[in-house]
Amino acid sequence: MTGNPDGRMRLTVLGGSLGSGKTTWLRHQLHAGHFSDAYVIVNEAAATPVDDALLTRSANLAVLAGGCACCDGKADLIALLRKICDERSRTESGSERLEHIVLETSGLADPGPIVEAIRSDPVLVHHIVVSEIVVAVDALHALMQLRSEPLGRRQIEIADRMVITKVDEVEAVVLSRLVATLKCLSPGATISGAIKGSEAALPPAGDAEPENLPDLSGETDRPPIFPTRLLIGQTIDWTAFTVWLSALLHARGDDVVRVKGVVRTPAGRLLLQSVRKIVQSPEILPDQNNDAGREDDTIVVIGRGYRADDLKRSLRYFAGAGRA
Repeated sequence: MTGNPDGRMRLTVLGGSLGSGKTTWLRHQLHAGHFSDAYVIVNEAAATPVDDALLTRSANLAVLAGGCACCDGKADLIALLRKICDERSRTESGSERLEHIVLETSGLADPGPIVEAIRSDPVLVHHIVVSEIVVAVDALHALMQLRSEPLGRRQIEIADRMVITKVDEVEAVVLSRLVATLKCLSPGATISGAIKGSEAALPPAGDAEPENLPDLSGETDRPPIFPTRLLIGQTIDWTAFTVWLSALLHARGDDVVRVKGVVRTPAGRLLLQSVRKIVQSPEILPDQNNDAGREDDTIVVIGRGYRADDLKRSLRYFAGAGRA
């Protein structure tokens, strides 16, 4: 892909709610050769990153962990982008120059402040142009989230392109209502479907009515969503851990938005993930040379309405794990 006509690098911002399938979609794009020329930046709210372990197809990959790029991690993002711009400026004439950056945001991030920060930075504005904001939309949970989560609406409203994920897991009537709702929230955005990252057809719009969404402008009293890092030791009882996780999601599935982590087992490095009450099938990850410094055996639980210490104490009690 060619660069911007004015010489600036293109920036694609990939957003979406926790568990919406951003990394799965991006992973597929990299596997298919899309974004092959891009510098990929993965932002995770948790101090221990997980999603970058899935993006081994990217030769240029940086991780910003421990804060959302729209707020706590904004300064680190600006510093990294300035560094990339500086290195590009020193590239010798005739050499292949970086032309594209892809930023996968945390599921807790609002893309709006990120775009504004880049456009208002006196250095970056001369080197980077935000070319597209892509938002992954979870077909299973999007309508519920749009009814209750102001952030979910802000992510949709700023999108240039929306990719509805997991379209094979909902009925066509629900999918049609979701599409109609998304068109109302962001009329100018394009909408496509995906299954495990691969493009999938959406049902005809027909006469589907959009969801009647409540006014959330005064929604400020809900507790914030936060990550809790759990270290899984070698002595963990895996059967007890499975029971503990199932019980946690059954009892607090509306509060526990996301669980993800990489653990080492006799079968290899195992990726564990859940989205609300749905546990995804574990995936064996290959050992990578660039994973030597990675801290495996770590689970990140992202949610609200509980105390991190209670979560750790509960896991220690049931499975003999859960150190901070």
